[in-house]
Amino acid sequence: MGPGPINAHPRVLRAMSAGLLGQYDPEFTAYMNETMALYRHVFKTTNRWTFLIDGSARAAIEAALVSLIEPGDPVVVVNFGRFGLLLREIAERCGAAVTMVDAEWGTVVEADAVRDAVRRVRPRVVATVHGDTSTTMAQPIHEIGRICVEHDALLYVDATATLSGMEVPVDAWRADIVTAGLQKCLAGPPGTAPITISERAAERIFSRRHVERGIAQGPGSPAGATGRRIASNYFDLAMLMEYWSERRLNHHTEATTMLYGARECARLVLEEGLEARIARHALVGRAMVAGLQAMGLRLFGDRAHKMANVVGVMIPDGIDGERVRTRMRTGFEIEIGTAFGPLAGRIWRIGTMGYNCRGHAALITLGALEAVLRSEGAEVRPGEAVQAAMQLLEAPAAR
Repeated sequence: MGPGPINAHPRVLRAMSAGLLGQYDPEFTAYMNETMALYRHVFKTTNRWTFLIDGSARAAIEAALVSLIEPGDPVVVVNFGRFGLLLREIAERCGAAVTMVDAEWGTVVEADAVRDAVRRVRPRVVATVHGDTSTTMAQPIHEIGRICVEHDALLYVDATATLSGMEVPVDAWRADIVTAGLQKCLAGPPGTAPITISERAAERIFSRRHVERGIAQGPGSPAGATGRRIASNYFDLAMLMEYWSERRLNHHTEATTMLYGARECARLVLEEGLEARIARHALVGRAMVAGLQAMGLRLFGDRAHKMANVVGVMIPDGIDGERVRTRMRTGFEIEIGTAFGPLAGRIWRIGTMGYNCRGHAALITLGALEAVLRSEGAEVRPGEAVQAAMQLLEAPAAR
């Protein structure tokens, strides 16, 4: 019950136990095509280039940025937590001239601050996290998308922690690349990362396509492209897009088992219904919040911009936060999250994501946390947390 990874859905694990197929077997390439189609619905996009990156969520982040950014490019990073700092690091490794637009941890960045930075810097790329689990805050994206369109900047969004648990309307955002991971709301294991790429971003990526001996430029590449070669081979999106295209460029050996899992994750989302799934995350997240508050615990951060699927909880004064986490894990087999940077030792992060985003999981977690806190001497209101969450979960509107 932390901020991810979470327990994978049993159907995903069963799918991943299927026999392996060769990456050019017609049955397997049909699975590739089906997976692309499924994730277009999950991302709410019509983007042709919607597929998987083999690697954790960070692999897709790096693929996006290394393929968009050339050395010297101005880049604006919207930063309100640990993962905004990660975007800065990757962009700087790509040689970008990075301008940060910062917000205090526990808040989000105002659109006007982004607009001012974009007007001043004229960036090639604006990069932001949607939901930063380090602070449990969700950055509004719609206005940033409009700013990028107005100023001809490409918008990259890291939606690792929110895809299928909060609204991630890629086309409505006018985002150019959005990436995610399976191990959060999609209810899969870490190891492969969905990505979707707009035609505008694809044109930029293919303009940098390096022409190897005997390999033609990719679809959409302008003749005589002059962009600098993408520094990575494995994370070269131009090559990966050809691998997932009808050409099936021999780029790497696809992670067959992970594709089975990712495909099943998307099938589960669409069987439940994307809107119903998002509503489930919102409801169980509210129930967790109601229970924590009824217990007398304080929440961290700006409630108006809290993620629906993870909540930051202030550790009560005089309580050893790591001892509580250890007792939760050993006594109840429930894991809750620690924190990073300036929040280390100050908050716990409790997630309600994917397969664990169920009413009974929230109720059991609240009961266990109350029991451990009381035995540690914390002043909490006994018996109220589970009741408060139950009332919300069992309300007629929740059914």
